[in-house]
Order: sequence, then structure tokens, then C-alpha cells
Amino acid sequence: MALLLAIALFFSGAVFSTAALGKGVYQTAPEFITDVFSPEESQQEYLWLTPELKTSAGVIMKHSVRGLRVRYWRLGVKTAWVMEEIGKELPITIGVVINQGRVEQVKILAFRESRGWEVRYPAFTAQYLGAQMTPDKKMDTHVDGITGATLSVRAVTKVATLALFYHQQVTAAQDKSSQNKLSQNKETSPLVTETP
Repeated sequence: MALLLAIALFFSGAVFSTAALGKGVYQTAPEFITDVFSPEESQQEYLWLTPELKTSAGVIMKHSVRGLRVRYWRLGVKTAWVMEEIGKELPITIGVVINQGRVEQVKILAFRESRGWEVRYPAFTAQYLGAQMTPDKKMDTHVDGITGATLSVRAVTKVATLALFYHQQVTAAQDKSSQNKLSQNKETSPLVTETP
């Protein structure tokens, strides 16, 4: 009986220590942004969430999205997003980098639950690389799950998909702004005619 108790305590301690190793802050948001854009300086910007954007984001996340705006960082055609999504009960902090409409990086910055922390490993997050948004607001890449981490995998996938969607919105707004400036310049520039 004492032997069984000792074995049970050993395995419960091993499970506890493994779970404890999985929890934690692996990287802060400022460190993540510095790593993504270093040595160049990115601009911190905000995407204002209109009712239409909230509705579309809610479809992607499968729950309502709160807040007035989402903070992101941009340098040229690259954007970085730091967002949180609930795994089972607690939020997972996830950094996503989108470059020219494709996922360039997914990184788990903080994990707070006792199960599912395997999503932080590069072997898992590499599955998202190169993913794009489909016209029906889904990711075009299949992501293999992890046994015992289904909710964490879903959380990471939803955040990566939302980052792709948000990236589309800010780049579309940027393209529209550039087109407006170009048309304004054409209207205000003097007409030059060549003389024979």
C-alpha cells in the first residue's frame, strides 16, 4: 500500500511539475515587437472597430468582440498583432506577424492554464506560416491538433485568422488612402503641355 501511495505521489508530482513548466510568460509584448521589427522602428497604430468589423471579427472568433480599437504595429506591408483568447478558462497571449497578407510568425507570449501549453512550441506554430485569408474569412491552411490541447489549438487558430482579417482591413485602408492622395495630386498639379 505504501508503495502504491509513493508511486501515486511521484506521478502526481511529475504531472504538476510538467504543468507548472508550461505556464508562464515566455516573452513580453514589447520584446516580441522589438524582435519582429529590429533593427527598424515600427509605428504603433490602431484599427478602429466599426460595428461591421466587430460583426465579422465575432464570426471568426465565434463570440462577440469587445472594445473600440485594436492596437497593432506596422512597418511597410508587415503588421504585428498581440491579442488574447481564452483556451479553456484563462487567456493565452499570442503574437502574430502578417507580411503581405500571409502569416509570417505565430508566437505564444504567455500561457496561463495547466493544459495545452504544447501550442507554444515552434513545431506547432510553424503550421501557420504562409497561411492566407480566404474570401469567406477563414484561414487557407489546415492545422493539425494536439491531443489534450484542442481548446488551445482553436484559440491560436482563431487569433491567427483574426490577425489576417485585421491586416486586410488596415492594408485596404492604406491602399485607399494612397489612391486618394494620388488622385488629389493629379487634380492639383498643373497641366503640362508640350509645345512643338
